[in-house]
Amino acid sequence: MRSSAITKDALMQEYELVPHPDTPPAEVDAVRVRILVRKGALLLTFIVHGADHVALPDWATSMRRDDLWKTTCGEMFLGLPGSEAYVEFNYSPSTQWAAYRFDAHRAGGRDLPLSSPPLVDRGDDTSDYLVEVEQPLSDLPDEPFDLGLTAVIEEVDGTKSYWALAHAPGPPDFHNRDCWIATVPAAGRP
Repeated sequence: MRSSAITKDALMQEYELVPHPDTPPAEVDAVRVRILVRKGALLLTFIVHGADHVALPDWATSMRRDDLWKTTCGEMFLGLPGSEAYVEFNYSPSTQWAAYRFDAHRAGGRDLPLSSPPLVDRGDDTSDYLVEVEQPLSDLPDEPFDLGLTAVIEEVDGTKSYWALAHAPGPPDFHNRDCWIATVPAAGRP
């Protein structure tokens, strides 16, 4: 596995996600994520080639909501190196979002309280992105993180594909840290 890193010298990086081999897409050709480190926040842009084949949830008030991963959604996982604990963020094209804290692999999951919610925007016919998010990091330690970027893509024909930077053996499991092959530096406090 090759590891990528976002450095303070190169504040923007683009990642190509790969579909899990057991869940290939029908019409979607590629999923990419652009990530920009800003002072105290990350800007994530989820780009889907073949987006006209993606089943999109209806627009909704931007607020916390569980079970977003059951249909089209972008996700980000952050974990401190050397720690089993991590956080998970879900971002729906509906503009709803979720944030969770885990003590270890799928253990001790609970809502992650946020003092500032993410700003989630859905692209339109003139946008090159499906979902764009500004995720404040003020509730997390100002340290470098192991980074996992993932997406669940549901197509209009019902096909679901699971995309990540890398996949561990077995069924799709975005919580497996073997999928988190990138790093992000401390974002700095405003």
